[in-house]
Amino acid sequence: MTTKKTEAEDTAKKAAYIAPADKVDTSGAPQQIVPDVDLDHPAVDNDPRAGTTVEQNQIDFNDPTLTGQEAVEKSLAEQAK
Repeated sequence: MTTKKTEAEDTAKKAAYIAPADKVDTSGAPQQIVPDVDLDHPAVDNDPRAGTTVEQNQIDFNDPTLTGQEAVEKSLAEQAK
């Protein structure tokens, strides 16, 4: 026995096209517009950096050209300044 899927079921399972981010917000987060998101919904944190300090929000990118030891030495040297 086969069951015919409804159009709504087929649509719900299609891959969504959400355009990739092309800008970075001042918070450091990529700006990506996702349609149909209710930013006031309790499950959505629309202000994830509320109550954080400047130090907590500094972006620390790993440098793939350094070894782990070199990265630690560089970080310690910068902190000593």
